[in-house]
Amino acid sequence: MFEPLDPLLHSQLRLAIMSLLMNLEEADFNYIKEKTGATAGNLSVQVNKLKDANYIKVEKSFKDNYPHTSCSITEKGVDAFESYLNALRSYIKPTD
Repeated sequence: MFEPLDPLLHSQLRLAIMSLLMNLEEADFNYIKEKTGATAGNLSVQVNKLKDANYIKVEKSFKDNYPHTSCSITEKGVDAFESYLNALRSYIKPTD
């Protein structure tokens, strides 16, 4: 039986953001931008969608007089990511 996939995580860029944050305590916006190859505008939109779902936490500050944005995954985000992976496994190795 195939389990439903979380549509919020079933986007290449949002899944990449979550994957990065699963392995880091936190990451700044420019790091995520560099690793994903996303444009700043698109990344900002996708980060906000994840933030609105409470999957990630976004903190804005100033560093050396420049705006600095850091992101970290929330407990709800960890649960959603793990559920997504489990659901995806049902497509890879379906059971009766």
